[in-house]
Amino acid sequence: MKIKQISSAQDMSKSPDSVLVLGYFDGLHRGHQALIDQARRLAEKEALEVVLLTFPESPRLMFEKYQEDMLLHLLSFSEMAKRLDEMGVTKLYLKPFTASFSQLTAQEFVASYIQALSPKYVLAGFDYRMGRDKQLLSEVTNLSPAKPIIVEKISDEVGKISSTRIRQALKDGDVTLANHLLGYEFPTTGLVVHGDARGRTIGYPTANIALTERTHLPADGVYVTDVLIAGKRYRAMTSLGKNTTFGGTQLRLEANIFDFDGDLYGEELTILWLDKIRDMVTFDGVDALIAQLENDKAIALAYEKE
Repeated sequence: MKIKQISSAQDMSKSPDSVLVLGYFDGLHRGHQALIDQARRLAEKEALEVVLLTFPESPRLMFEKYQEDMLLHLLSFSEMAKRLDEMGVTKLYLKPFTASFSQLTAQEFVASYIQALSPKYVLAGFDYRMGRDKQLLSEVTNLSPAKPIIVEKISDEVGKISSTRIRQALKDGDVTLANHLLGYEFPTTGLVVHGDARGRTIGYPTANIALTERTHLPADGVYVTDVLIAGKRYRAMTSLGKNTTFGGTQLRLEANIFDFDGDLYGEELTILWLDKIRDMVTFDGVDALIAQLENDKAIALAYEKE
C-alpha cells in the first residue's frame, strides 16, 4: 500500500480505475471493515484499485475545545496501515483537517478532491457528511462520472457500531465489548523498560511497558491478556494502574507473561486485551498481594475466548 500525506487536491494523482473510500477510520471497527470490504469486492470484480482518503487526526480538534484524549487513537498509525493493507487498500491519502479545509462546501470538496482523483466509484457510510454544509454523499450533485455508493450501518443488539462506543467500553474496562465492536482483539504496543523489579522478588516478574504510540488504554485494573513477542503469542495477566500497595503515584503498565523466560528489555511488545479480572486494589501487605496474584493467574490461565 502506498501512503501519501497531502496538503491540497493537487497532491493527488488521477486514478480513473479506482474505488474511492471516504471517512475517518479510528479503530477500523466492524462498520469500517464492512465499508472497505465492499470497496475491495467491487475493485476485485472490475479490476480497480482501492483508494482511501482520510484524516491523520480527528476532525473534532477543529470544532471542540481541546482535551488531551482528542489526540489519542484506538489504533496506532502503523497498526492501522498494516490492517488497511491486509484489507486490500492500495493507496492511502492523509489530509490534515485544517481550518481552510473545514470551510469547503461539499460541492467544493467534490470539485477539488474527488475530481482530482476521478474515481469510478465513491463509497461512504450512511452517515458520512462532507463540507461545512454537512451534505450526505447522496445529496452531492457533481460527482460525475464517479458513481456514489452508500454503505448501510452495521449494528449489534444494542445499536450502531461506532468508535464512540468502543472508547466508552475501554473507559469502563469492558475490553470484551470493545473487542466485539472492533471485530478483533484491542492491541496496545510499547517498549519494555526497567521498572522497580519488585515483581521478581515476590515470584511474579513483570515486563514494564512504556507506550510508544498515542493510543487509548482500558480503565485501571488487572486483565487477562495475550502478549505478542517476536510473532509468538503468550498468555499473561496485565495490570494497569499506580501500584498503590507500594506507594506508587505514576501509571504503570506491567505484564506478567506465563511460560516465557528471557530478557525483554528494549523489545517491542503488543498486548492483546481479552477480559478484565478485577479492579486495582491497595493491599495490606505483600502476603495478601501474593494470594490475590495467585488467584488472578488461575483466572488468566483458565480463560477461553467464547
